[in-house]
Amino acid sequence: MADRSWVSAQLIEAAQAGDRESITAVVSGAHSHVRRFAEHLCASPQDAEDAAQEALIILYRKIGSLRATGALASWMFRIVRNECLRRARLLLEPREEAETRLATSAEDEAIRHLEAELVARAIQELPDVQRRVLIMRDVLGHPGRRVAEALGLSNAAMKSQLHRARGRLRLSLADMTGPAESP
Repeated sequence: MADRSWVSAQLIEAAQAGDRESITAVVSGAHSHVRRFAEHLCASPQDAEDAAQEALIILYRKIGSLRATGALASWMFRIVRNECLRRARLLLEPREEAETRLATSAEDEAIRHLEAELVARAIQELPDVQRRVLIMRDVLGHPGRRVAEALGLSNAAMKSQLHRARGRLRLSLADMTGPAESP
């Protein structure tokens, strides 16, 4: 059974009140859980470590703004998820393009955000190897041989996992969005 003392209401309340020892205990207790979660979401171990560290820094700085003590774990995991997504987006979107891109309407931004959430949720539900292959190959754009080597797979096994991941992702997104309307 996992140690849940780092999320005890009493410890979190003391941390919210500014008690440095309590803040340290919460951050230390959260580290392994946050790191493990980041490893499942981020494309590389380096991104996972960076995302986990960023989440812990945010926790340290902003624990006083947390409203409900019971929401700490979900708040932390949301921060990690957002940080992993942010890192993936940075690799996909060249810096100059991001700076020169025209502002879209609020409605377009909302729709794009909802679509990104659906895709992120669908990717998160993939088995570990398939998720890593899909992120490294399709999201980050690494060459197939490099993905296979990084994950310790043969090139054929990497292609097979990628094919399965794409198929599962397609089905998952279809289930989430419902049947397409006929013209």
